[in-house]
Amino acid sequence: MSNQQENIKKLVEKRAIARVGGGEKAIEKQHAKGKLTARERIELLLDEGSFEEMDMFKLHRCHNFGMEKKQYYGDGVVTGSGTIDGRLVYVFAQDFTVNAGSLSETMAEKICKVMDESMKMGVPCIGLNDSGGARIQEGVNALAGFANIFQRNIEASGVVPQISAICGPCAGGAVYSPAITDFIFMLENVSYMFLTGPAVVKSVTGEEVTQEALGGASVHSTKSGVAHFTCSTEEELAQKIRALISFIPQNNMETAPRIECTDPINRTDEALNDILPDDPNKAYNMYDIIGSIIDNGEFLEVHKNFAKNIIVGFARFNGQSVGIVANQPKVYAGVLDCNASRKAARFVRFCDAFNIPIVTLVDVPGFLPGTGQEYNAVIDHGAKLLFAYGEATVPKVTITLRKSYGGSHIVMGCKQLKADINYAWPNTEIAVMGSKGAVAVLYARAAKEAADPKAFLAEKEAEYNELFNNPYQAAAYGYIDDVIEPKNTRFRICRALAVLQNKRQTRPAKKHGNIPL
Repeated sequence: MSNQQENIKKLVEKRAIARVGGGEKAIEKQHAKGKLTARERIELLLDEGSFEEMDMFKLHRCHNFGMEKKQYYGDGVVTGSGTIDGRLVYVFAQDFTVNAGSLSETMAEKICKVMDESMKMGVPCIGLNDSGGARIQEGVNALAGFANIFQRNIEASGVVPQISAICGPCAGGAVYSPAITDFIFMLENVSYMFLTGPAVVKSVTGEEVTQEALGGASVHSTKSGVAHFTCSTEEELAQKIRALISFIPQNNMETAPRIECTDPINRTDEALNDILPDDPNKAYNMYDIIGSIIDNGEFLEVHKNFAKNIIVGFARFNGQSVGIVANQPKVYAGVLDCNASRKAARFVRFCDAFNIPIVTLVDVPGFLPGTGQEYNAVIDHGAKLLFAYGEATVPKVTITLRKSYGGSHIVMGCKQLKADINYAWPNTEIAVMGSKGAVAVLYARAAKEAADPKAFLAEKEAEYNELFNNPYQAAAYGYIDDVIEPKNTRFRICRALAVLQNKRQTRPAKKHGNIPL
């Protein structure tokens, strides 16, 4: 055998060793937990045969606590590039079979290289997290590794899309990288995220709590809002990431891919003309309206189980990707609160950063009152949404369906926050407040002096409704561009987006604004 053949044989052997990570027994343990390996996850996520690996033979440099005897090619993370539906992405997948996926200085270098490449090429970066946290044996070097990753997350924010999938444990400082990224996916009953684990919680506060109850997928998708998507299987997770990628552009200088539309843009839906209940205080399902007007009923909802009184997600109109923000009358009458405001604000800011038009469907009676909301800074959270809409320069189309009262009217994409086209359905009520509350304030003294206070107030309510609780006063001032027939909503949105295709809007030069955090 020649030297060249001998060297090729060694290369093939080293590659085979690298591909099994921590070894067959460690892989079996991973599978026994119902988890895939790093390479299996990448294979599921990317187009078949498209993965190009980087740094397969990288080794750690730690010689403390016997770590020099625990050397594995790749050092616990698989990194490289590949394609999703033919579009380039960079990916890293932590390998729990190698030192529990703990982050070392060299692992951080591999992750940073991938992030640098994604910025250089202007393409999304996807992280598949499954790690025991910082590698304790490396001390401050591991912490420095985390900090280097975080700094790149910050620099990439708003430049290339960043997606995090939590496929196992993610604790301590490790949670901050996903938190900075644009979207977080979690695996139900498998993954968890928290800053301090159950043992530390008990030692400090005396509280006993399980990992799942402290930071599982159900907690972060319903209570904290940390997770945007949850999936029951790794296959579903990979498919959802692929679906998300299809709606977003490669970077902040491009637009999302446009697909051929098979759904006629002039399709009408007579059911929309009767969808609003006669009683303005009665609920209906906003999902029915969204499904009716978008292309083929295809809607990728974000934060589905968090702050359900507002709906956000991606859809298409005439093949063009858009972000939808819609109040949900079925949940708390669609009222805005702390969680709904920050959920919508973050989504609006993502859409604006990546050139995705925003379509807003409004039916909002106001902000939720109470000490719980005020103590939790509903003022600041509502201001986040106001700031996000006012700052956004992408095409903005707002349709008011029924109610739009007071401060909540302002923060939901009104004309004064530079919405481009504002439509209203004929039943729309745009006012400082509902007629009953307004009349109670305006005629409190007169009602006391009236012979029949109830009849007097009822008469004044009718007058108020005639004057204010319709879209025509707003239209008279130009705050509403047109009052439209509900069945034509899809066509009017499609045409509005076509008109706004080449919109140009600039903002005053500044380093950055100071959003109320």
